Parts: sequence; C-alpha cells; structure tokens
Amino acid sequence: MSKEPASLITSNRNEFVSYYSEQSISAEAVERACRVRDLILKVWSAKLDSVNPDVLDVGCNAGTYSFAWVDRAKSVVGVDISADLIEVAKQRASDRGARVDFRVGSATNLPVDDAVVDICISPELLEHVSDWEECLDEYRRVLRLGGILYLTTTNKLCPKQQEFNLWFYSWYPRRIKHWVEKLAVTSKPDLANYATYPAVNWFSYYGLKRELNERGFDTLDRFDLIAISDSSLMKKYVVKFIRSNAVIRWFAHVCTPSSIVVAERVR
Repeated sequence: MSKEPASLITSNRNEFVSYYSEQSISAEAVERACRVRDLILKVWSAKLDSVNPDVLDVGCNAGTYSFAWVDRAKSVVGVDISADLIEVAKQRASDRGARVDFRVGSATNLPVDDAVVDICISPELLEHVSDWEECLDEYRRVLRLGGILYLTTTNKLCPKQQEFNLWFYSWYPRRIKHWVEKLAVTSKPDLANYATYPAVNWFSYYGLKRELNERGFDTLDRFDLIAISDSSLMKKYVVKFIRSNAVIRWFAHVCTPSSIVVAERVR
C-alpha cells in the first residue's frame, strides 16, 4: 500500500504486522495467489512469446503473490510501503531460498526503472491510496510495451461489498462516506472489519477502463477472463449470455462485489 493518510496508521504496529503476516500464509491466500498467477499467465502466453516474464508485485504485503511467481518468472520484485512487512517477506524468501527482490516503496513512486516489467500485479490496493491516479501512471511507466497489468479493487456498482459492513455503502454520498471512514478508524472499527486502512476510493470496471485507455491500455473485465472451454454447460451459457449484450454485462457487474481488470499496454 502507499500514501495512506496518517490518521489511518494503526496505534499498535505489532498487531498490524502480526495480522498481515499470518493472513498472508493462510491456505486461502496462497491458493488465491496461485489462481491469479495462472489466470495472468494464460493472458500473457496468448499475447507474447516469452514464457519467463519479469514480474512486479505492488503492495506485496508479506510476499504471498510474489512467492507464487518464483518458479514461473525470470525475476520477481515485491514493493510495499511497510518496512516491517518487507522484512517478514525477506526472511521468508531467505528461509525458502526464493529469489525475490523485496523493496520498501510507494505505489505512487515505485522504486523500479522505466519499462522493465512484463507483468505488474496490484491486488486490493487502489481503494486505499488517495492519489490512485499516480499509481496508474506508475504502472504504465514501469511496464514494457505489451506488458500486462492485473488489478483488483472496489466496485461501486455493487450494493453489497466486503470493505464495509453496510448495505449500499458504495452508493453513499461522498460526505457520508468520509464520516463513516472516520468512525471506522476511531470508535466503530467493526464497520470496516477492523481494517487498518479502510477503503477510501470506489471504482467500477468502466471507470477504470476509461482511465487505463487514456494511458495506452486495452482492458479485459472479469467476464472476458472466464475460461469457458472447461466449464459446465450451464456456466458456458451464462457467460456467453453476459458477453452477448452490454446492458446485461453492466447488470452482471452490479452483482459482483469487486472490480477485476487485466490490461495490456499497447502504446
């Protein structure tokens, strides 16, 4: 994560590090990281010849996604603003003999050279960064032409999501959201599932597509990414139905609590 407001920094640093360290090695987290890796590799292999990409994991936490790429990438760099979590990741890399370059840094000013990355992943980060547009600029800067960006974040179209325990929260006016955000980091932490850095930005796939198109990316959404060749007959029918019509696809996005984007840098 990067550039979080000072008011959102936890008063108990040890609890913060302990929680995310333990969460990052859960079976669910590891399985999700591998599933995402395999999805991205399908897109990558379909577009480019190289099978050994250079990978950048932005907001890497304690390294779960980074470690998933160790045997599938030429190089892996993990960046996070938390020096404590980077130290945990480095120790785990050392224990495993894993070749991952973990660096402390901000998503709005990545410690990475221009055009040196083939795949950039940014899961569940944009919603926490006030200057999220700078993140998108940085992702484009570090990606090579033809490189792939994978990001997940909030979905303001969906009335029920995971960030706050409030129905229709993503539809609230901005002023009310600010009030709830303050409650979540003071007297009512349960509102945001006791998150240290509650979400402060709300996106949709369509808004992200527009922002990324302006930065030279072509985008795919979650429905484009579903592999129907191995799916059940019912799933194939549903996915084809969603893909067949823009209005139907929009309603399908309303029913999903997060935004998923895979984008290729084309210029």
